[in-house]
Amino acid sequence: MGQAKQKPGHQLTKYQKLRNRVFDIIEVGYNEDFIGRAYDVFNLAFIVVNLIVSVLMTYEQVTAIYGELLLAIEAVTVAFFALDLVLRMWTAKCLYPNSSEPIALLRYIFSFNGLVDIFSCLPYYLPVFFPSGMAAFRIFRVMRIFRIFRLNAYFDSLNVIGAVIKNKARLLLSSVFIILMLMLAGSLCMYSLEHSVQPEAFDNALSGLWWAAATMFTVGYGDIYPITAAGKLIGILITILGVGLVAIPTGIISAGFVEQYEMFKTRSEEAEETDVHFICVTLQEKDVWADKKIAELRLPKGMMIAAVQRNKEVLLPRGEQELLAGDGVILGVEGNRNGLNLSLKEIELKEQHEWNGMMIKDLDISRRTYIVSVRRKGKTIVPSGDLKLQAGDVLLLYTKKYMPDAKEIRL
Repeated sequence: MGQAKQKPGHQLTKYQKLRNRVFDIIEVGYNEDFIGRAYDVFNLAFIVVNLIVSVLMTYEQVTAIYGELLLAIEAVTVAFFALDLVLRMWTAKCLYPNSSEPIALLRYIFSFNGLVDIFSCLPYYLPVFFPSGMAAFRIFRVMRIFRIFRLNAYFDSLNVIGAVIKNKARLLLSSVFIILMLMLAGSLCMYSLEHSVQPEAFDNALSGLWWAAATMFTVGYGDIYPITAAGKLIGILITILGVGLVAIPTGIISAGFVEQYEMFKTRSEEAEETDVHFICVTLQEKDVWADKKIAELRLPKGMMIAAVQRNKEVLLPRGEQELLAGDGVILGVEGNRNGLNLSLKEIELKEQHEWNGMMIKDLDISRRTYIVSVRRKGKTIVPSGDLKLQAGDVLLLYTKKYMPDAKEIRL
């Protein structure tokens, strides 16, 4: 497939092409991209190795023997995290194509993944520039454990947890608020009943919060407990209420997992049942889609751009991807799902047909008759008023008018 010459104003520079390619590599790629998948494997391996090293360095016996080796592995893995951070900051514009360069960088830095990437490596190098704060920075190095959240991008099952918490956030917050109110009420009641007999345990109204938390969550440390009859009675009531209320968040999360599973199952079944048709359209210079970004196209519901073929390369469609003249755009269109039974008629024009040699705008056809397409010598032509029909043309029409020489086609 030949590619038309690109307009200079819309041609990507080598810098932009390189940055787009790096972005495709460091983001979770598809199986056909060997370099991208290799980077995903390395990233996953470095995360796991770094976490293992962080755990092993807490054992004095291990650090006494393999301390230097563990420090070297830690330095290598953190250096990889630093390189990954720099690459993601450089390609932030590709992640947020609708934002300017500075805004895209700030959006990445202050995003959850951006903060995880920063705290994965920055505390390791800060003592080099600020030696006096080494002890404080060592505490922040513990935040490297949050790098494990990067694993969500590689395992869909881990994303389910985040989706459930996000979908049920309001219900979970409501249940947590009720639990906190019950804890506060229990603490106030216990202070009123127990302060006079054991002031050292229930010193103020908030000193009973620890007892309320330990009782409601059935931890039962036994360091603080009521000794009066009224206090024990209130303790029993708080325990019974706590068992029921603490189970509410568990039930919400469990129901969320069931809903998420049912949603995935339904989508899978719908995907198997949906009849999707794919067609390839080659863009010309005069087409309205040429030199436009995919995000700017207003595709009808049920239609999607599955891929873009440019020369011999197949590009995955992204919102910021610009379509060029000569591109082959693969469109996916859902099949008929609403039960519509549309009847079309196909007519092949003969030499003696009255329409032979006439322009479409001059045809004497009813207002409820439409020429959908014209096939001429194996090529499909979009009908226009100035198109002159010829013998051998095959017309596809929508009409309710009876035509004896027409072949009926049902969709």
